[in-house]
Amino acid sequence: MNWIDVPPLADLVEDLARFEQQVLSLAERLGLRLDDNAIDHISLRCHQESTAQRWFTGWQRCGVCLKHQVFNGRPIALFALEHPLILAKQSIACVELPWPGLRRYPYEGWEHIEIVLVGPSHTLVPRALTLLDDDALAAPGISIKHSTPYDPAERLPNPTLAISDGQVTIKFHPHSLRSIVAAEEN
Repeated sequence: MNWIDVPPLADLVEDLARFEQQVLSLAERLGLRLDDNAIDHISLRCHQESTAQRWFTGWQRCGVCLKHQVFNGRPIALFALEHPLILAKQSIACVELPWPGLRRYPYEGWEHIEIVLVGPSHTLVPRALTLLDDDALAAPGISIKHSTPYDPAERLPNPTLAISDGQVTIKFHPHSLRSIVAAEEN
């Protein structure tokens, strides 16, 4: 089943155009050429348990749950879609669904994309920064965060560089979600 035809995901179908426009705007502002960088997956944000459960049920109808576990104190589910969604002229077949955490978001819907820059984990930040305009990174309203989320089950270190304008976020990782999940299974 195509995700756009799943009733519990109707709000996400409607929200995708807004999100795409904001991602394209942020990428342009940063000087990031999305055409040259494959989007590995897309992530959601919600602040209600009922929304997370509704979306989970919806994604189960149109994809395969690759992983569902507690990470950093809250459940996160990863889905491989039967019919990928299209964003910025790219086909994206993986969705990340985190349950609500302590932070409250101004809306529930799409929140960030993640781009994989294959290479050594310790060189992720400098490699990602070379793709971005230095002046844009210093502009008011742009935040940059580097983190190394830790999950004892993960065998591949997967640090994150996140750049946000307060509305949407573009993240960079050295490994794809599928690679992380596959490494855990071996």
